[in-house]
Amino acid sequence: MNFFTDKNAAGFPLRGKYGEFGGSYLPESLVPVIEEIATVYETCRRDPAFYAELDDLLKNYVGRPSALTEAKNFTRKIGGARIFLKREDLNHTGAHKINNCLGQALIAKRMGKKKLIAETGAGMHGVATATVAALLGMECDIYMGEVDIARQAPNVLRMKALGARVVSVAAGQKTLKEAVDAALEELIRDPSLFYLIGSAVGPHPYPTMVQDFQSVIGREARAQMLERTGALPQAVIACVGGGSNAIGVFTAFLEDKNVRLIGVEPAGSSLEYGKHAATLTIGAPGVLHGYRSYVLTDVKGEAAEVYSIASGLDYPSVGPAHAMLHDNKRGEYIHAGDEEALAAFKLLCHTEGIIPALESAHALAGAMKIAPTLSPEGTVLVNLSGRGDKDMETIAKLGIIG
Repeated sequence: MNFFTDKNAAGFPLRGKYGEFGGSYLPESLVPVIEEIATVYETCRRDPAFYAELDDLLKNYVGRPSALTEAKNFTRKIGGARIFLKREDLNHTGAHKINNCLGQALIAKRMGKKKLIAETGAGMHGVATATVAALLGMECDIYMGEVDIARQAPNVLRMKALGARVVSVAAGQKTLKEAVDAALEELIRDPSLFYLIGSAVGPHPYPTMVQDFQSVIGREARAQMLERTGALPQAVIACVGGGSNAIGVFTAFLEDKNVRLIGVEPAGSSLEYGKHAATLTIGAPGVLHGYRSYVLTDVKGEAAEVYSIASGLDYPSVGPAHAMLHDNKRGEYIHAGDEEALAAFKLLCHTEGIIPALESAHALAGAMKIAPTLSPEGTVLVNLSGRGDKDMETIAKLGIIG
């Protein structure tokens, strides 16, 4: 099924949260399924008991609050403002994904759902979904492109160990976009399932839900920066594919106009067609996977081929919140290529003893551009969204270890 255009699809009112972006553009058969999720979510977000259960799990299962680490050696190497890392890599399962997965899984539980399905690229969302499914006693299928299965083998094994079934997707580029397509097709076939979306994308209410559940990152980081430094950072930097970790950390600083919000997109091997996934840099408004945002397209107006060394970033669109922040100029969106991300990866490993995910290395590459332009008395907050265990085979093949 083609989920790219809004032809022959129903559209909910846009709710206004993301300006002209967001909304819900779906086949008629999915409208009642997604509306039910929206209704239950609205009930849960006003229920103190729901958030009490979620907060207990975030504290006693995930291990929140995650640490704030000053990267002193990294800062000395590049110069400029002091760099602080929000350590989402220290969460249970190794990334920020668990925050959102717990929230959505609790909604699914309230709906009486028995089985979760999810898409994954880098595998971290798949691992987190498999984790919460095991915790809550639910079945779980994870849709993953063949290319990503090959390059993220450790996470595939983790998903299987947790009891999930990994469904290989052989269509198209065999990566994240096709995994989303396959999961949506399965939801149409069996609406009794709960589709647990991994990023701040998809039809309403998914972008709002994901932003809500990931906003814990920003709330913690804001309080931690004030406690540690007595001031807010001059800039908050995060990698952006779909954009869940970025909107999670940005949300707490939206009203702080002196704090720059900087998203770093993947420039891949170049900004030529098919060699990057820098959606806000190159793309234009359109509809993909049931929502309106910026989209990368080919000459036929279909979703473009995309690429990044980081499996979690090679997606041809971006969350509607980022599209709005881009257009209203509250957010700044820059890009970093594979080589810049690898250089940042290596520098953090060698200076701080921290192995970041290749996705997070794009944020670090952004910090290497921004921090030297700021005063040494200033501070920069980088959201280190995940750890790099999953990327060791990719890194080893490139020969940058040793």
